[in-house]
Amino acid sequence: TWGNPVTIWCQGTLEPLTQGYLPPGGSGKPMILTTQGPVVASGQSLTLQCRSDVSYDRFTLAKEGTQVLPQRPARQPQAGLSQAHFPLDEVSTLHGGRYRCYGRCNLSSLWSAPSDPLDVLVAGQLPDTPTLSVQPGSTVATGENATLLCWSWSPMDTFLLSKEGETHPPLHLRSKYHGQQFQAQFSMSPVTSAHWGTYRCYGSLSSDPYLLSHPSDPLELVVSGEGPLTRPQTFSGPRLQHHI
Repeated sequence: TWGNPVTIWCQGTLEPLTQGYLPPGGSGKPMILTTQGPVVASGQSLTLQCRSDVSYDRFTLAKEGTQVLPQRPARQPQAGLSQAHFPLDEVSTLHGGRYRCYGRCNLSSLWSAPSDPLDVLVAGQLPDTPTLSVQPGSTVATGENATLLCWSWSPMDTFLLSKEGETHPPLHLRSKYHGQQFQAQFSMSPVTSAHWGTYRCYGSLSSDPYLLSHPSDPLELVVSGEGPLTRPQTFSGPRLQHHI
């Protein structure tokens, strides 16, 4: 339940920076994001960014299941905005997990409400690589139906489908055992220009859903009658939340 309208004050200001409805005992939640996308290979670098339209003085980053909470002073690129970067250098299996960030003003002892979670997924951690194919073919007309099939001979509990250039979480589907294969079918119905792009799929096990297989070979889906320079840059589909 949200509290009454209140004013947020941060150190060094003579005027309130923002007003809003705040949850009891906290303040407006920031957001956490990465411009690189949440899937990263071991050894690569990844930067998580905490951002808010409240002028916080500090941000802290929390990883689910750990007590280590690094803090960084906030930068204010313009009035009323604040942000901080948390670089994860040489990503390893230890970095896989669910992250949230919190903001705080120096004059307050309370941290904000948590951001919505962001899952960091580390690829290349399983010995087998899935295969990605498309039916009826890699060129599909607008309005038709297409199905991307991700499959593996080896056990996989979940398959994930990512689109090159997207920063939002990959699509998730539980695998089904069929014809001596573990597989998941990602339906695109009807196909629109938003589906044009290059796709890869990954597999994961329920014992550690943040550690993924190597990516499949890339598959380019072409939408006939549409130009790649004019197509929208987002697409949507079924998502399945991890249960840990």
